[in-house]
Amino acid sequence: MGDATLTRVLRTHAFTQGFSESQIETLADLASRVVFAENEVILIPGERSTSFYLLIAGSVAVELRTALYSVCVQALGPGHVFGWSALLDRQDTLFQVRARERTSALRLDGGALAAACRAEPQLGAEIYCRTLQVVAGRVKATEQRFAEMCGVKL
Repeated sequence: MGDATLTRVLRTHAFTQGFSESQIETLADLASRVVFAENEVILIPGERSTSFYLLIAGSVAVELRTALYSVCVQALGPGHVFGWSALLDRQDTLFQVRARERTSALRLDGGALAAACRAEPQLGAEIYCRTLQVVAGRVKATEQRFAEMCGVKL
């Protein structure tokens, strides 16, 4: 994917919609396109989180996984993001993320993205505010799955 294509994708992605051209260009400089095969594990819980992903096509399952069970907390498709813990200093991944089908995404290096957010406070405020909404959605989805497992209707 060339720089023009990365810029075009970032301009239309739900997470980055409304960003200024300079903010889009900053993100495009940090982005690379990745493709995952069906059932490929992208993030493993407990590993150091290094990348932030913007889904372009396909879908992933955000899963709570232990040695005894695996529970799908949320399914994400184009326009969604995952890997938010990469924005935090030395944070381990909390959930497993697995491709449900052939999936493409933009991958941004978490350390470089955090540095760009510190260098450009307006960009940082937008990224962290939108990421906080993602985290809140993940907490809500986890709460709903837990309630379902306990037989509680919400």
